[in-house]
Amino acid sequence: MKNCNFFLALLFWGFITNAQNKTDNPVDYVNTLMGTQSVHSLSNGNTYPAIARPWGMNFWSPQTGKMGDGWMYTYTAEKIRGFKQTHQPSPWINDYGQFSIMPVTGKLVYKEDDRASWFSHKSEITKPHYYSVYLADFDITTEMTATERAAHFQITFPKNDQSSIVVDAFDKGSYIKIIPSENKIIGYTTRNSGGVPDNFKNYFVLVFDKAFETKYTWNENGLAKDQLEMKANHSGAVVGFKTNKGEKINVRVASSFISFEQAEQNLNAELKNRPFENVLAESKTVWNKTLGKVKAEGGTEEQINTFYSCLYRTVCFPQKLYEVDSNGKIVHYSPYNGKIQDGYMYGGTGFWDTFRALYPLLNLVYPSINKEMQEALINDYKEGGFLPEWSSPGLRDCMVGNNSASVVAEAYLKGLRGYDINTLYEALQHGANNEGPNATGRKGVEYYNTLGYVPYDVKINENAARTLEYAYDDFAIWKLAKALNRPASEIAQYEKRMMNYKNLFNPEFNLMSGRDKDGSFTKNFNPFKWGDAFTEGNSWHYSWSVFHDIQGLINLMGGEKAFTAKLDEVFSLPPTFDDSYYGGVIHEIREMQIMNMGQYAHGNQPIQHMIYLYNYAGQPWKTQYWSREVMNRLYKPTPDGYCGDEDNGQTSAWYIFSSMGFYPVCPASDEYVLGAPLFKKITVTLENGKQIVINADKNSAENKYVQELKWNQKVYDKNYINHFELQKGAELDFNMVNIPNEKRGTSKTSYPYSYSTQKK
Repeated sequence: MKNCNFFLALLFWGFITNAQNKTDNPVDYVNTLMGTQSVHSLSNGNTYPAIARPWGMNFWSPQTGKMGDGWMYTYTAEKIRGFKQTHQPSPWINDYGQFSIMPVTGKLVYKEDDRASWFSHKSEITKPHYYSVYLADFDITTEMTATERAAHFQITFPKNDQSSIVVDAFDKGSYIKIIPSENKIIGYTTRNSGGVPDNFKNYFVLVFDKAFETKYTWNENGLAKDQLEMKANHSGAVVGFKTNKGEKINVRVASSFISFEQAEQNLNAELKNRPFENVLAESKTVWNKTLGKVKAEGGTEEQINTFYSCLYRTVCFPQKLYEVDSNGKIVHYSPYNGKIQDGYMYGGTGFWDTFRALYPLLNLVYPSINKEMQEALINDYKEGGFLPEWSSPGLRDCMVGNNSASVVAEAYLKGLRGYDINTLYEALQHGANNEGPNATGRKGVEYYNTLGYVPYDVKINENAARTLEYAYDDFAIWKLAKALNRPASEIAQYEKRMMNYKNLFNPEFNLMSGRDKDGSFTKNFNPFKWGDAFTEGNSWHYSWSVFHDIQGLINLMGGEKAFTAKLDEVFSLPPTFDDSYYGGVIHEIREMQIMNMGQYAHGNQPIQHMIYLYNYAGQPWKTQYWSREVMNRLYKPTPDGYCGDEDNGQTSAWYIFSSMGFYPVCPASDEYVLGAPLFKKITVTLENGKQIVINADKNSAENKYVQELKWNQKVYDKNYINHFELQKGAELDFNMVNIPNEKRGTSKTSYPYSYSTQKK
């Protein structure tokens, strides 16, 4: 019996130790396949497993889709065609700077369909820092790990007289050269999806640790044996070896947007001749340090896995597009003018999505990275003439709004310093008063600045959405203008414009609608109609887009009772829709329809903050209820784990904030609106060394309501918390119960910021 007790004690100690070790290694919780079970007609995330470093310049992914297919990896696929270097932020935006490698055995195959191999998820390991898969058709195991601009492959071959590695530089113009004396292949790819100058190239270099026995280049017309150089529309190379059973061939790969020489520099600086295991260990350490800034404890395994899978997505985009030259100088290829220039450059994000929660998360947890991003925005403006609204790598014509204003203003207003904010303010003014190329500036700006809205009947699509977003953007500029002590007349101009949201309020429906140039509201208005006056949504989704003045919206709707009834109606209405604007059901519509939450369309961004608006009208317990419902029902750490496009960290950032118990409804203010935490404990370690500790030890599936909140042991009755107070370090103790407390947070003195009540 004593021996049995001792054995049980050892088992218990081992369980505790393993749990602690896993907690210390948050990367182990990440499922990079979350969201990969997606198709064109239904997005469960539209993600791919990015093997990378946080915000790294180059990502790598197994490629199941064909060349040029935005759905490069789908969970339901049966074959892998290659391992692809990628910069793709979204399948809808697609990729640039892409090429792939693929090991094969036996018959010499190089075309993507011929070289494709069956694989199984049962023989696949996928983590942010490591990927491994068994290629069944070739009896090969491929492993890879990555740095910011390089990757290290370790490929285990069987005994074979013809083991080969195919390098595919893709079509649309590419070049490849084999250098046998150095066991090296160099080349470039030009394939892109827009947003680049004519001279765009991604230069790559591969170094092998085994001499080539056979050498081929190839193009559309076939293989060319011992021809060491190929320039064509679609070029590639195949190098071959004799291998023994279990023999490992290492391939070190790096690339550059600048030159072959810089690609070599990136390779030597980040990989050198280090063993695979060393690079892998370093990458794991980097991921653990980055993800470890937020420590979640006291949830189910599913919740912890979801949390860190989401946190992983929030630190992927935008990507670093800058490089470090041989003199240690930061340089970049400009996707705007095609020149090599000094300084930072980032790309791969759409501010329409990410201004809402992703950038607020960076400002709270990773501000030094966002400082680099702000410096990069200065270069965007100087080189491109406007701030980007969607970059990949340069200006892309996608989405609406002028939300760079929020991204720039919020960073400065939340304390980031050490960069040229005056140039960025100049860029905001330029964007706010001009219409630029490729979704930059403001489409319909002359109408907006004179009438106070973009009219419905002047052939400018999604006009109501533009008006509402411009109004919030003007608020962001107003706040920044005041902080920078700009002239009073200038400040007053933006203060006036930010109230333009009122011009679209249609009292007949108590919702926002399009408005004609003559001032009349759109005839035959249908609040369930998607698109048309709105962007990827309908009036039920966009009517809440008054981030800076919810009290003003409450007043328009007839007071708190009418307002909360309208919020309730979002969930109680059936998922009715009118898709006539699109001529068919777009995936965002389908995702709303099937979630069984009425008109609430969490799979797209415009409504994601709406749950938190109950706090502005004295019913915070409804925020607590619905935020928990969304977290539990719409997020899972599985291939179908999102309820729509993940969108470069935005949908994930919603989950991270909501798990912590608060959300940045109005990013350009200094407040977060309270919900209720998901875990028993979350610890956020700030860059200044302070910690935010969020305790909710009675938290459970039933205990989803806040009975009482204490801030540093003192009872706290507000429905919001302040960014700068959190920066001092804070302990928030939530007393969680299973019934709503309908007295806490009901006083107007508890309500979050609205311009109409605070005017500051």
